Amino acid sequence: MRGKGINYDTGFFNARTSTHEPFDPEVVQREMRVIRDDLHCNAVRVTGGSVDRLNVAATHAADAGLEVWLCPFTNGLTPDELLDVLAECAEHAERLRQRGAQVVMVTGSELSLFTAGFLPGETLAERLALIADPVRVRPLIGEVRTRVNDLLRRAVHVVRARFNGPVSYASVPLDGVDWSRFDIIATDAGYRTAATAERFRELIRAFVAQGRAQGKPVAVTEFGCSSHRGGSDRGGTGDSMIVWGDDGRASHLNGDYVRDEAEQAAYLREVLDVFETEGVDAAFVYTFARYDLPHRDDRRADLDRASPGVVKVFDGLAGASGLSSRRYPDMPWEPKAAFDALAELYGA
Repeated sequence: MRGKGINYDTGFFNARTSTHEPFDPEVVQREMRVIRDDLHCNAVRVTGGSVDRLNVAATHAADAGLEVWLCPFTNGLTPDELLDVLAECAEHAERLRQRGAQVVMVTGSELSLFTAGFLPGETLAERLALIADPVRVRPLIGEVRTRVNDLLRRAVHVVRARFNGPVSYASVPLDGVDWSRFDIIATDAGYRTAATAERFRELIRAFVAQGRAQGKPVAVTEFGCSSHRGGSDRGGTGDSMIVWGDDGRASHLNGDYVRDEAEQAAYLREVLDVFETEGVDAAFVYTFARYDLPHRDDRRADLDRASPGVVKVFDGLAGASGLSSRRYPDMPWEPKAAFDALAELYGA
């Protein structure tokens, strides 16, 4: 596998908050060095909803020598607002590319779910509830796919007018993407769950075959699980364990979940083995850190048990909460078992 990657969240915005607070450029710079030197990644997918934050993180990633997948992950924007974001990011991506960085410009993430107007529902919660009901969503699929591909056509035009490197898109199956206009086929649906475990290898093999048929590499832009017992069966649905407040912030867990970092680490080893042997070109663990899901001593309040991050974020800044990392005293987090497993795999 050529691209040994991880996701880096600069802040997904929903309701009145984001998933990365506070956003400190100096910490971001340090984390990119950790991702390169200690995790042994050679690529990072930089996501989030703020252009300024995306560009800061992408610059630090490039300076660290990482291949940068610059990927706006917006929520609730109109198509025209999204195109404005993509235009600004593409201009920055080109500046980085001209400096010598390896850059892939990703024209958004899961647009059918997160961009306004594709699915009924004013809020993200309403749209996610809709797609959980196959009976309700099935009649909408054809129209959604037509409109997503129309937006992607416009997005590629905007990006290629400003950026001369490879272009991709972080898809989900609902999107039904026409990949003919892209250089790399990519999916956010790289999660193995209890429902897909028996046929997971077959699904990845078919995904790789789709790329080979078009002469294009394929990338898994998201995969991983949270750090509790049974997390490997859930895959990427750890957020469903959380009781969310009206302000969009996580309040507490909806049950008593047992911390199991070893299960999270084993999941990464097993899934990466499938990607490697089946010919995936690049894969990105979700995620480095979830700053909005901090570790706490109270089991029901320990939001990190629902976090797919490979580091355990402290509840408050390093020192302010009385906690500091034993291995990274200057950082507000501690590596989990998944961190060490990933470092071993990527460093091999």
